[in-house]
Amino acid sequence: MTRAKIYAIQFHYISYLFSTVYWCKENQTLGHCGALPTRHTIFYRRFLMALLVYVRLMGLTAGTLAQLFWMVVILAYRRQRNFERVFFFLCLALFLFYSGSLLALNAQIHYGEPPVGLREFAIAIITVGLCLVPALLMHLHMEFAETRGLLRNKRWKYAVLLFFYAASLHLAVRLFPIQLTGRTFDFVLPAKSLGEGFAHLYAYSLLWSAVWEFRFYRNAPNRPERRFYALLCVIFGVACLAVVDLYVLPQPLSPAAAQWLGVALAMLPVAPLGVLIYLVWRHNFLQIGRQKNLVYAVSSTFLALLYLSLVRRVGGWLEPILPPEASASILLFALVPFIEPLQRILGRTLEETAHRELDRVQRLTAEIQQEAKQGDVAGLVRFIERRAKEEFELASARVVLTGRYREQALDLTSDSLGRASVANMALMNAADSPNCFCIGREDQADGFLSVQTHGAFLSGETAAALEFLCEQLPNALELCLLIEEKLRLERELAERERLAVLGQMAASISHNLKNPLGSIKTILQVQMERPDLPPSMRSETRMVLDEIGRLSAKLNQLLQFSRPSVRGAGVEATCDARMVIEEVLGVLRHEADRRGIALETRLPEPGVKLAAGAEAVSDVVSNLLVNALEAAKPGAHVSVSAAASNGECLLTVEDDGTGIAPAAREKLLQPFFTTKVHGTGLGLAIVARRVAEFHGRLDWESPVKDGRGAKFRVSLPVEGKKREVRK
Repeated sequence: MTRAKIYAIQFHYISYLFSTVYWCKENQTLGHCGALPTRHTIFYRRFLMALLVYVRLMGLTAGTLAQLFWMVVILAYRRQRNFERVFFFLCLALFLFYSGSLLALNAQIHYGEPPVGLREFAIAIITVGLCLVPALLMHLHMEFAETRGLLRNKRWKYAVLLFFYAASLHLAVRLFPIQLTGRTFDFVLPAKSLGEGFAHLYAYSLLWSAVWEFRFYRNAPNRPERRFYALLCVIFGVACLAVVDLYVLPQPLSPAAAQWLGVALAMLPVAPLGVLIYLVWRHNFLQIGRQKNLVYAVSSTFLALLYLSLVRRVGGWLEPILPPEASASILLFALVPFIEPLQRILGRTLEETAHRELDRVQRLTAEIQQEAKQGDVAGLVRFIERRAKEEFELASARVVLTGRYREQALDLTSDSLGRASVANMALMNAADSPNCFCIGREDQADGFLSVQTHGAFLSGETAAALEFLCEQLPNALELCLLIEEKLRLERELAERERLAVLGQMAASISHNLKNPLGSIKTILQVQMERPDLPPSMRSETRMVLDEIGRLSAKLNQLLQFSRPSVRGAGVEATCDARMVIEEVLGVLRHEADRRGIALETRLPEPGVKLAAGAEAVSDVVSNLLVNALEAAKPGAHVSVSAAASNGECLLTVEDDGTGIAPAAREKLLQPFFTTKVHGTGLGLAIVARRVAEFHGRLDWESPVKDGRGAKFRVSLPVEGKKREVRK
């Protein structure tokens, strides 16, 4: 069939439309067309037939483009969620149905009797698409219900989906060869050709979908979504009734009414998909609203394709009057007057978007500045990550600091070494990430803000807003660091004042108690030397001497903790690490043997000079070793090791005792906190003070293995490293 004949048929259909409408208007019998004369009855029937053809053409075209639009959006967005994947395959199934029906209708218009291969291809893709729709509808609603927390029974979900997918596969395998070999496929009512089994399955899926939409309606978080779910509930309910009326009930409708109802049923998915585009653009439904440029780009592409298709079609219609090239040129140049208004609209839209994002960043910056006044860098980092994720609707946000900010953000707690290694890895990953923004100047960065989106890429307005936010973050970090330093100095001053009072009290106690205790101890030792002392008195005297020794040790420990550190004296203090550790081990090895504890040692080579005094290092080692021996049970192991590397000496004391209770972790280094019956709570506090005096680092870990044990690591600078730090 030639193109001129095709256009003549289309023109003939259009003339029937206008002539019939005109005749009915003149005679005011449009509502009583059954009483028309025979000639006009024929015109009316042809009018309905032509109208049905054009309604199907427009509806199938709109349905095909709507499914293709959402397929492109989902592929470009690429969110890692099952809901989007199932939504894509549902759009693909509907696209197969719409495109196959459109192909068959165009072939019927152009060829009259379509070629066999073209007809079989259209039947194949329509059959495949329709067989997949019921199962995908159920799967889509269940996945969405799971994202909203309305579906908790996974086994029930899998059982229902298994039934629907198995039924769809069975129908596709059984019906596919039958439809290809048959010649009676109804393209207007395709479900009639697929049989009653498909009609029942389709009706069940539509009914269940209506029930799910009603549940979504009752649990909707806002009014626009509630209206959308109500619309979908009505559409699925009407579609279910239409399927039952068309394909299940034994009383069939008239052929004309059945065809119009079938066309209306096929066009129902177009409306909610159009409303969904509005919700995504206006109310950020499905969390795609931050990707407005994606929606704009896809919409502009489709509009351009539709206009080019219109240019080609109008050029064909006007071919008897104008050459197609001339009509195409006229229609293309007709867009020129609209360029300036379109440019103004786009400029105004971009300006509004920029102002909106700028206001968003300013509000967020004010919140960050307020949080920075708390003086907690680590807390500020967590606040920035949480608020950036919420404000810009991101999948995740990670702040990695460098330089002086990084040390403050690591939180000097028991797992600071592990946090430091994690921070190093995060810093390398952030620098290589495409969605990574530099905090501060690029030549002297204070850190990085690495984000991950729900989709495949970050929108332009969001990226610009994050860049502006990162330019403001150094001010907040600097403010937080200054306040934190101020608070630290205030705490240190209060601590020194408290220790000064404690020192005065300890000196008074030492003056008033140690001399009498010494006299009592001397008298008792003299009494112990008498040979005529009864055995009962000798054992009791020995017990009193032990208690006096324990009391003297606690007084010495109190004096040791309260004695203020003299940094000037510690500057030049050095000692041999191996020698000091061996002295402590020599004193405490007898205690370990008495308790039945195996003491394992791995000491450094002689000559490792620590930039710390021998007395301070002895305090550190002895207190850690005494705690380990007291925590270990008979038959247990305690290991002491030391190794020098990278300008530091790492001392490790590990035991396999019961470990540190979770309730004691936060107070472990506080003075006078103890879990022992006869403890003073000053051992670890002395260790922490001595390590801080010489710019060292104290870390601990518990449990170590199998839910037991504790490991303390002390890092002290060696002599050369200490001098470099001072310089």
